Amino acid sequence: MFLLNYISWNPDPEIFSLGPLTVRYYGLLFALAFLSGYYIIERMFKREELPEKWLDKLFIYVVVATVIGARLGHVFFYGWDYYSQHPGEILAIWHGGLASHGGAIGILVAIYYYSKKVSKKPMLWILDRLVVPVALAAVFIRLGNLMNSEIVGRVTDVPWAFWFQRVDGQEIVTLRHPTQIYEALAYLGTFVYLMFLYWKTNARLRQGLLFGVFLIGVFASRFIIEFVKADQEAFEAGMAINMGQILSIPFVIAGLYYVQKAIKRGPVQKQ
Repeated sequence: MFLLNYISWNPDPEIFSLGPLTVRYYGLLFALAFLSGYYIIERMFKREELPEKWLDKLFIYVVVATVIGARLGHVFFYGWDYYSQHPGEILAIWHGGLASHGGAIGILVAIYYYSKKVSKKPMLWILDRLVVPVALAAVFIRLGNLMNSEIVGRVTDVPWAFWFQRVDGQEIVTLRHPTQIYEALAYLGTFVYLMFLYWKTNARLRQGLLFGVFLIGVFASRFIIEFVKADQEAFEAGMAINMGQILSIPFVIAGLYYVQKAIKRGPVQKQ
């Protein structure tokens, strides 16, 4: 039986339909993630008096890399058994299935190309600025997952438990941790801290510091929250730590390395 304190959750993930076009909360929040990111980076570029054409190219590279990387990350890290048998579904992003670790890898590849062909600056220079809006984008993505009733937590009896009435099209009758909200709050805290570091301190001159803080804030919190998250795929059952945690460890280690290196090196000359 349910406890007296819980939240019943069963929203329609579709906002409205216009003929064959369906507008979903997930898609809307995904778009807001990119628009807010563009606005934040635009403010940074104006502050540092950087060419506007750099911003436009960066936006295109990051959007394409995020979508492709996140989708392929989901396909290869979590669902290869299924997608290897249904290759036509690989491109069906509207059905859900994006992995943040894959998105991170995609962005790194795009920034490497961008730094070589456009800005002619070190990768860390743009990464220190890009990770600020990316942290906010992660908040929007998790809220989209919440509206889709996906990536739910384990069974719990905490007073703020959610009754996700339908998960992946299946009716469930157990109370769960709202892990989408846990992650969204963790990413929001990381975003606020990064904004403070960029605008109120000289952190942007300590190359790699903001990037390192982002990696630690996002992936350390992801590692912890995974302990109360339901397995995303059947193969994770019985694992001491799941795939999300395994993939998070290298990012956390990299974050610690960049923070330590940035502090040791000190501020660099303004560029």
